[in-house]
Amino acid sequence: MRLTQWTDYALRVLMYCAASEGRAQPVTITEIAAQHGISRSHLMKIVQELSAQGLLGTTRGRGGGLRLGAPATQIRLGDVVRLTEADFDMVECFDPAVNQCRLTGHCRLRGVLSEATQSYLAVLDGVTLADLVARPAATVAAPMGRRRAALPTPVLGLPSPAPLALP
Repeated sequence: MRLTQWTDYALRVLMYCAASEGRAQPVTITEIAAQHGISRSHLMKIVQELSAQGLLGTTRGRGGGLRLGAPATQIRLGDVVRLTEADFDMVECFDPAVNQCRLTGHCRLRGVLSEATQSYLAVLDGVTLADLVARPAATVAAPMGRRRAALPTPVLGLPSPAPLALP
């Protein structure tokens, strides 16, 4: 499965706004367009849709711009992908209106691919915008001059595994 450019840009806009939370001035479309090399007019359409869905708050005029419509900890990637992607049909037989497959009724591929799609979305449901823009963990000293990265805070209350020493 491949995300559309629309979804990619929508995620970039949301991540940029999440990373800019707490900033005095709101984020602007022009700023995001310049940072990511994306057409300003294309971003305007995406921002309009994200705003209509309640994911962004927009203010027009001088001093205006974009802010998240909800805390970054409450915006799940799975929800954003479901809102911005139009087609989750991995194969023809997912859509009965266009299905011409002669194996329908005897083939188990549809069930496997359907389960894979649900698993994919379940993983995205477990990630929030806050998770994507969290500051990287500090690096801690390891024995014999090697360094290892500290793992981020546990997710969903699960214990963190012990940090691994990097070569």
